[in-house]
Amino acid sequence: MFSVYGVTGQEFSGTREEMIRVRALAKARSIRAVAQEGDELGGDSTAGVANRLNEEAVRTYLTMLPHDLERGPLYHANQIMQHHVITVLGNDDVAQAWRVLRDNQIHQAPVLDKMQLIGIVSERDLLTAINIDGGRIVESLNLRVRNVMTTPVVAAAPVTDIRRIAAVMLDHNVDGVPIINDSGRLNGFISRSDILRVVVTDPPLSLWR
Repeated sequence: MFSVYGVTGQEFSGTREEMIRVRALAKARSIRAVAQEGDELGGDSTAGVANRLNEEAVRTYLTMLPHDLERGPLYHANQIMQHHVITVLGNDDVAQAWRVLRDNQIHQAPVLDKMQLIGIVSERDLLTAINIDGGRIVESLNLRVRNVMTTPVVAAAPVTDIRRIAAVMLDHNVDGVPIINDSGRLNGFISRSDILRVVVTDPPLSLWR
């Protein structure tokens, strides 16, 4: 189960497939290539040919797999998430937020307002408002975290399948997903590294959908 949080609170709750209904997320999706649009109209574009070749390759690969291949164990978010989450506040100035990320050696942090999730801010976001030289801030715009953060932000419930979380990361091109409990409070955080660590250290894990 996924939810979407913005500055006005929870904007959506539902499955990954239903998330397309959220207007703010739909607008944030990348503009589709002209070649891909041609495929829908029946055009024999280069992208269309490539997609058909990819599908054929997948089918061929599947026929080569042993029929008794066992699927790996199912992992939920609360089994691999980071429980100690470094956060920043929406009203923190950008320089202060950058120092928090630097001091904790992290690349992103959930943004809270009155203990509620309102967004996520990354080094990339902060560098639009500060100038770094030799690891020190030499210039900073008079902006707050809420002015540069990414919002709305996709969050997941603690019992969400990590394969679906990985799919959402790819769908929305994000590097991490906050984990929110039933009360709407931040409960943990899962990054791409957390998922990769499970895949690498636990060989029986299978990423079948």
